[in-house]
Amino acid sequence: MFRVAIGQDSHRFTEPDENKRLILGGVVIEGYPGLKGNSDADVVLHAITNAISGISCVNILGKRADDLCHNKGITDSAVYLKEAIATLGSKEIIHVSISIEALIPKLSPYIESMRKSISALLGIDINSVGITATSGEGLTEFGKGNGIFCTAIITARETDSEK
Repeated sequence: MFRVAIGQDSHRFTEPDENKRLILGGVVIEGYPGLKGNSDADVVLHAITNAISGISCVNILGKRADDLCHNKGITDSAVYLKEAIATLGSKEIIHVSISIEALIPKLSPYIESMRKSISALLGIDINSVGITATSGEGLTEFGKGNGIFCTAIITARETDSEK
């Protein structure tokens, strides 16, 4: 049996004096403001985490992530993603498709690094990680350069041990 789920996330940019790093898909992107949020605000990993929650029906972002962030000081979104993966039980992720909307930064130079990072985090082949990016033609807050929006679609299947 296969399952498909969608997840999304968005964050505004921080003010220039906030000195927060921009992290997308687990990759640090220098020279740009970070994203507002309690954690590192990695919208790509958050969207993937939400998509996994759509498959497992266990929400991670919210109470669980807030507990990790506020009570344990864990702000790395990769930790939240690992928490979500642990809820999959007998399901395995076989593909992820990611679409990012942002005016800045131009993402094409970072797509391969993000694919490698996400592939490693999910334990899937890099050729099963697709990433596209758009500026949105300035029609939304993200296309106007005020933040970044990400949508992720995950495909998972039951492992043989469950059949």
